[in-house]
Amino acid sequence: LMEEKDAPLCQILESPEFPLLSKEGDVVIGGAFSIHSRVSQPSLLFTEKPARLRCSSTNLREFRFAQTMIFAVKEINKSKFLLPNVTIGYRIYDNCGSTLSSMRAVMALLNGDEWTLEKSCSGQSAVSAIIGESESSSTIVLSRTTGPFKIPVISHSATCECLSSRKEYPSFFRTIASDLHQSRALAQLVKHFGWTWVGAVNSDSDYGNNGMAIFLAAAQEEGVCVEYSEKFHRAEPQKLLKVVEVIRKSTARVIVGFLAHVEMNNLLEQLSLHNITGRQFIGVEAWITADSLVTPTSFRVLGGSLGFAVQKANISGMDGFLTKDFWETEFQCEEAIDDTMAKTATCTGSQDLIKLKDYNDDVAELRYSANIYKAIYAVAHSLHNILKCSDNQGCDKTVKVTPEQVVESLKQVNFTIKNGEQVWFDGSGAATAKYEVVNWQRGSDGSIHFEPVGYYDASLPPGQMFVLRTEAIMWPGGSKELPVSVCSDSCHPGTFKVLQKGKPVCCYDCIPCTDGEISNSTDSNDCEKCPEEYWSNQNRDACVLKTVEFLSYTEVMGQVLVFFTLFGVFLTITVGILFLIHKDTPLVKANNSELSFLLLFSLTLCFLCSLTFIGRPSEWSCMLRHTAFGITFVLCISCTLGKTIVVLMAFRATLPGSNVMKWFGPAQQRVSVLAFTLIQIIICILWLTINPPFPLKNTKYDKEKIILECALGSAVGFWAVLGYIGLLALLCFVLAFLARKLPDNFNEAKCITFSMLIFCAVWITFIPAYVSSPGKFTVAVEIFAILASSYGLLLCIFAPKCFIIVFKPELNTRKHLMGKIQSE
Repeated sequence: LMEEKDAPLCQILESPEFPLLSKEGDVVIGGAFSIHSRVSQPSLLFTEKPARLRCSSTNLREFRFAQTMIFAVKEINKSKFLLPNVTIGYRIYDNCGSTLSSMRAVMALLNGDEWTLEKSCSGQSAVSAIIGESESSSTIVLSRTTGPFKIPVISHSATCECLSSRKEYPSFFRTIASDLHQSRALAQLVKHFGWTWVGAVNSDSDYGNNGMAIFLAAAQEEGVCVEYSEKFHRAEPQKLLKVVEVIRKSTARVIVGFLAHVEMNNLLEQLSLHNITGRQFIGVEAWITADSLVTPTSFRVLGGSLGFAVQKANISGMDGFLTKDFWETEFQCEEAIDDTMAKTATCTGSQDLIKLKDYNDDVAELRYSANIYKAIYAVAHSLHNILKCSDNQGCDKTVKVTPEQVVESLKQVNFTIKNGEQVWFDGSGAATAKYEVVNWQRGSDGSIHFEPVGYYDASLPPGQMFVLRTEAIMWPGGSKELPVSVCSDSCHPGTFKVLQKGKPVCCYDCIPCTDGEISNSTDSNDCEKCPEEYWSNQNRDACVLKTVEFLSYTEVMGQVLVFFTLFGVFLTITVGILFLIHKDTPLVKANNSELSFLLLFSLTLCFLCSLTFIGRPSEWSCMLRHTAFGITFVLCISCTLGKTIVVLMAFRATLPGSNVMKWFGPAQQRVSVLAFTLIQIIICILWLTINPPFPLKNTKYDKEKIILECALGSAVGFWAVLGYIGLLALLCFVLAFLARKLPDNFNEAKCITFSMLIFCAVWITFIPAYVSSPGKFTVAVEIFAILASSYGLLLCIFAPKCFIIVFKPELNTRKHLMGKIQSE
């Protein structure tokens, strides 16, 4: 509008923009819908005045929205309870799916279509509120333009989260939820079916870009990876072809399409043309229930699609109005077929709409129409409150209604429409998020329908928000089997995920857990280490108790060692009995029978002490085995050492004038044996007092087993015991070696020398074998050393004597024993 300097009239420059459908009233509500979906751009050479935009391709869905608005207005005008004496008018504009046309429509709604006004320009809007638009980008243009004038805009399907900002859009309302809920619900839906590898396509618009951004963030939180994220605009055919090529080459079988209705239609055409089928589409409310997408070839591409749809709301009387009453009241004309046909009226500018007169196939899926119905009633209730209407006195028409009053009143509205649904706006001006989950299915008659298979209600508690009936879903190709869309197959228990270099987190390799570690769940990020006494089973999915290993009496090696132990005891006792029977013979007497019996007793103890090394180690058995071994062997070597000294002393005593035997008689022999043994006892007592041996569970040597063994406690104590035995054995060996050539037919020193040689050889080789033997074999080596050295002493010292006593009794005489070897 402008006010000319020379005239007091307010006049519109150029020609006004006329509404497609209009009706006068006391209060006027504006409407903006994309009744045509394509617009032809005029020549912009700036050499002539641009022609008007030309619209084409009628959008039946948007036309139904306009019809619904008219239905609601008429219903309110007939009501005796809502605005009883006030008539609502409407002005409905077609923006042709273009933001350019949207700007023209909003300016027309602000100005009206009068050429001139009697008074000067007042700035008062021609409408009290505007219903629309369907797409977020056009709605943003509409809201930003009307914002400074505080004219309320109520959208029925603009879902962009960007419109929730009350700072940028203080007068914007919507009877649909923000995409914030839908985008997050999409991510939950994808995650629910285990689809961790998806593609994403969105409209290159405010609606698509904002919605996809929220989805991508939510998908990342849910652990869903996006193979590609492509976008295109309806006016970019080359970019669309690129998107189709990306889809064709991708490995993701699931595609999330955050697309407006027009872009989805374009994509569908290209996918059908390139025969790209078998993909699982996940749709949004903008297209998932659009009847215009249902074509003879579309089901090959979109069959089995899942998506969120605006809930159905059956409004009584609406179906009949849309299919019959509207045409009888609004369009008093018919399309001319030929020049001779009579016309009831001229259908200027609306000829292509007459073709829709008998088209009623989509009436059953009018989901957004209920939102428009709610929006009109919300404005009506706001006006009802502003005009202070009552059932008896009607409305106060003297009250001047301003858009700002309508905005404030809309924030407070809370009413119930005739189907029982409650209508109110939250702090961002949006409705509660409630969606149906629908599935594209083919009926038995071949018709395509949108089957409800669940719902999403953000007003419910977290565990009840999202409900799905999976068994009712029909997947692409008519299959009942859930499609799989993953970058990598799930890692079974016993393995863990290792990310593939340079790829998203959903692309990984499954690596088996190492020994001693397990993973007992699918897709584990790492393996857990088993407790110390446990080990992983063969499948690496459970910890089992480790095998406990010790030298037991039940195993073959233990039984063999027990046999040789008992056999050695038997031999020793047998020799003792034989010596006892022949104790008065010269051979027994000559070899110091007292020390011989003591030696046999100590050898018996040596054999028996090896049994303490077999069986499950305990605190007492660990202390007993080492001390018993040390003391019995010292007793044995002490007796042998005593016998060696007696041999030396005996030959010294035969020399003229020698009185040496009185210094090493029987009493001194007993004392020497006791003294040598007492020293070992003292060493053992100190060892047991300071740091005794103790049972130990060795898990370090073999990780799959627990080796029960006796820890030495004090290594010094152990090697002191062993060293003392070695010292005595070495001393005995030296003395016996010196006495080996003494002239006697039966010189015992030779036998002792050989026995000590065997003893020392066994224990010298024992040390490296003991240190290097693993687990129970360490104990076996120690038992073998004990038995070998015991057998060596028994056989070397007593076998020759027993042979003479049993088989050569004629040699068991004093004369033979005292005989000298002839000199050469």
